[in-house]
Amino acid sequence: MCLGIPMQVVSVLSEHLSHCQGMGKQKNIDMSLVGEQPVGTWVVTFLDAAREVVDDDRAKQMTDALEAVELAMFSDGSGIDSLFADIIDREPELPPHLQAEIGKES
Repeated sequence: MCLGIPMQVVSVLSEHLSHCQGMGKQKNIDMSLVGEQPVGTWVVTFLDAAREVVDDDRAKQMTDALEAVELAMFSDGSGIDSLFADIIDREPELPPHLQAEIGKES
């Protein structure tokens, strides 16, 4: 299974290569698929290549989720709730296409 890792552009090395940091690592990332991005831009990376440009909020959500997986795998799991603060007290919701199906059954 491949996981996309959010990384932020720290410096532009060339048209297709940027130095990025995220999840405690720094790497040179191939930017060919997303084009040259300015310093500060967040990208989702797979195998040292940027695949998608994301905003700060989405990058934080992804980083928090990956940190939660790491906590679940390598610790007792305490502290995970704080990484999902945006959904922890929210009631589950069906996506619109499933809500429409329930409406048809009535």
